[in-house]
Amino acid sequence: MPESKKHLLLVEDESALRETLAERLAESGFEVAQADSGEQAIEQLAEFAFDIVVTDLRLPGLDGTRVVEAALLRYPDIVGIIVTGYGTVKDAVEAIKRGATDFVTKPFQFDELLHALNSALEKRRLKAENAYLRSQLQERYKFDGLIGRSPAMRSLFQMLETVSTSASTILVTGETGTGKEVVARAIHHNSPRRAQRFVALNCGAIPETLLEAELFGHVRGAFTGAIGTRQGRLEQAHKGTLFMDEVGTMSAGMQMKLLRVLQEREFERIGDTHTTKVDVRVVAATNSDLQKMVAEGDFREDLFYRLNIIPIHLPPLRERKEDIPLLVQHFLKKFSVPETGAVGAKPGHSRAEPDGRSLSISQQATRCLMAYSWPGNVRQLENAIERAVALSGGRMQIETSDLTPEIQQASHAAAAPDVNLPEGGIDFDRYINRIEHDLIRRALEKTGGNKGQASKLLNLKRTTLVEKLKRLEPQTGS
Repeated sequence: MPESKKHLLLVEDESALRETLAERLAESGFEVAQADSGEQAIEQLAEFAFDIVVTDLRLPGLDGTRVVEAALLRYPDIVGIIVTGYGTVKDAVEAIKRGATDFVTKPFQFDELLHALNSALEKRRLKAENAYLRSQLQERYKFDGLIGRSPAMRSLFQMLETVSTSASTILVTGETGTGKEVVARAIHHNSPRRAQRFVALNCGAIPETLLEAELFGHVRGAFTGAIGTRQGRLEQAHKGTLFMDEVGTMSAGMQMKLLRVLQEREFERIGDTHTTKVDVRVVAATNSDLQKMVAEGDFREDLFYRLNIIPIHLPPLRERKEDIPLLVQHFLKKFSVPETGAVGAKPGHSRAEPDGRSLSISQQATRCLMAYSWPGNVRQLENAIERAVALSGGRMQIETSDLTPEIQQASHAAAAPDVNLPEGGIDFDRYINRIEHDLIRRALEKTGGNKGQASKLLNLKRTTLVEKLKRLEPQTGS
């Protein structure tokens, strides 16, 4: 799918110069977004995959080189141009060292900047260089298979580092595909029990009649077909960790038996009178609202509190979209190396060029991925990248056409709402006011009514948000 315009982020604290440059750049065929500070630029970079960032070197707060560094950390193929009135060789060398593609000194002719932009874009197109994820996948953005740099994930990593060393029961909640088992494994591998077994049991995937035998085991002759004595998952996890997924699907009877295990740390195999003591750390997980189930009488309240000693919630992917580029690069690296024994695979062969370049993804495709809502979360993203790699046909870059139709359409849906313009026209001011009202309402809902935090989400001053609320109050309920 051809892309007519390149998306450019212009970072300049002098508003008159910024507006003038933005207008000229738009006339030259660029789609331009503006930021008046380094901090605001980094916030915009977290939400959108720009092709180019043009930034002043001297900015209030974070300077231009820091903006370029942050941009490259998320999007290694992005073009970074530094503009400054303090042009020295030292500044130029430092800017290039930190990843800037070029350096333009004030005062400059607009054609100089345009030439620098076009040259950088052409160089990127010709070389198709890809240094993806060498810097992103540092340990500070990973925790045993978990990847992210968003505030939610950094907070999760800190929590996991703290709780992994304890023996307390943990309840992991989150939508399907958010990585609950990955979290459980990370907890185990960072605990004193790491040398012992990690045993997983999906309570929702096993019929109720077999779940008890799977969990507790049985002795020979305990029931028809029990031709020998068999250990259950609890015994297998002795001294280690038992991961119980989808605990919300258990029957009332099984809930009561699990409660006894958590309280007494003992159980009996089916058909046995001997009590077996067990030392096991339980990590439970569910995508159900257990508190709601307790209120409705579908889940035991005492079991809920036994499981919920340390609660950990995994945010859905749509709430941490700035992590998508990191995850994409991780999956590209994973799927661009053929599995051993795959048809047509050569030993040690991978999708990499002799000069070190490996499989990459276009910025337009990245924008589609970031605009999509991901109802299946990280698991769905992984499947989408595996499909895209398979369809890329040996090319070194994933394009938008390699993505599924619904993902391709996401960027168009996110760009602007589909407005039906009747013959009689619309009330423009009222329509825009309703959009403002909806955005403000959603920001306040997300921040629990905190106007300060909501204003930051919307890149507004708090006083501006308050004034807009006063103006929009009559529309409440409309």
